[in-house]
Amino acid sequence: MQRLMCKGKIHRARVTEAELDYIGSVTIDEKLMKEANIKPYEMVQIANLKNAARWKTYAIPAPEGSNRICLNGPPANIFSPGDLVIILSMGLITDDEIEDLQPRVVFVDENIEITSVEEHDLHWPEGVKQ
Repeated sequence: MQRLMCKGKIHRARVTEAELDYIGSVTIDEKLMKEANIKPYEMVQIANLKNAARWKTYAIPAPEGSNRICLNGPPANIFSPGDLVIILSMGLITDDEIEDLQPRVVFVDENIEITSVEEHDLHWPEGVKQ
């Protein structure tokens, strides 16, 4: 069996640009992509904290250190500069691979500078029945 699992996310990043006249995708600072385990052209889901919109598209790297988060094409209609977003990457994981999965969460400040990166394990929190 394969399960769709979170393998990484960028938490509460600020949209810097929205380019309607573009073929699609989300442009993300390459350093953030690396830290969140997102590969170029990988499918990601973006959730807008302002209006609850969600969009799936592929990620393309912006130059490292550019601090860019740019929604390109149709999502530019529902994501605006200044909106806070969560960018989530997912992967199909077999039951045998789950024990080795450690999703990475990248936290950023208001300037999209990394403040911390956490690796989470998949164990049940203490006191939760399985």
